[in-house]
Amino acid sequence: MLRSIRFLQMAILLVTMTSCKEKRSTISEKISVDVAVASTESVPNRKEFIGPLSANYSATIQPRIAGFLASSSFENGMPVRRGQLIFTLDDAPQRASRLAAEASLSSAQAKAVEAKRNYERAVPLARIDAISQTQLDQYTAENSAAIAAVKSARQTLRNAKLEEGYTRIYAPISGIISSSSAHIGDYVGPGTQFSTLTTIQSIDTVAIDLAIPMSEYLASSGRTSFSYDNASLLEDIRLYLADGTLYAEPGFYKFTRQSVASAMGTIVLVVGFRNPDYAIKAGQFGRVMASIGKARECVVVPQQAVSQIQDISSVWVIRPDSTAEYRSVKVGATHGSGWIIEEGVAAGELVAITGLQKLRNGMKVGVTLK
Repeated sequence: MLRSIRFLQMAILLVTMTSCKEKRSTISEKISVDVAVASTESVPNRKEFIGPLSANYSATIQPRIAGFLASSSFENGMPVRRGQLIFTLDDAPQRASRLAAEASLSSAQAKAVEAKRNYERAVPLARIDAISQTQLDQYTAENSAAIAAVKSARQTLRNAKLEEGYTRIYAPISGIISSSSAHIGDYVGPGTQFSTLTTIQSIDTVAIDLAIPMSEYLASSGRTSFSYDNASLLEDIRLYLADGTLYAEPGFYKFTRQSVASAMGTIVLVVGFRNPDYAIKAGQFGRVMASIGKARECVVVPQQAVSQIQDISSVWVIRPDSTAEYRSVKVGATHGSGWIIEEGVAAGELVAITGLQKLRNGMKVGVTLK
């Protein structure tokens, strides 16, 4: 009988200890977490494009006449300004032609003076029949021929001066001049192996192509037909250089290329960046970020609320009854200090931002709104 009573007492004590332990365990599982409200924000459709930068345009320097190269007045790969003298050809033949043309003009003018005097004398004589009509016609023709000869000589002189002027070659645009394969003393110009002397790249503005899939373009623009004017489609165009630094000058829309690239199914918009200090060279690669189309309304949560393991993203949602719920979510791009949630969380729901490792499904929690 005594043994039975002791056994019953031990059983009651064990049950009591177990109950207290479970109560303490339940109390210890309830934790406090900081939470944030999943908000709806207007998020621009930011896209990234990578490609080479190109010059605004290039000018090819070709002599208009053939001749021996006398001098060059620039440094290879350095800036030149519009109107700057860059090449000089030997002008001796052209100078001789100009002098001959000047002499021919003087001779024609002298003959024209004599022909005019003879004509002016003949006119009154013909009125009194002192000379025949045939002689008057002859003086009239000689005077007209002399006037025409003067005009022809003047035009020949103009051509000679043009030819002489062509021996001095000036930069037609401002930009960076490339090296020339021709050297002093080489015979250059049309019909020679040096028909092209050099090129000048205008890089006061550089450009880059933004290739946008046609389906995305139509969705962003809201159009059902193609348009050549897409200035309103792009906003906040920024350029990042190869080392990751942000280029100071903002970008601007230039034009849309004529046709859609059939191989890729993309429409190409060309944007430009001012380059007043020639800090950017044509051919270098850059990364462009631009907002395309109108901003869209998205659910955004703080980045610390999202856990990512391999390809799975998840959050802990705190329900209205203060219990925790684990959810897998589909995340989009980052937006400021938050993640865009494409699927899994609705605007207005509370998400935990601390204590994520301690939470369990259905667990009661205390919340502090941050």
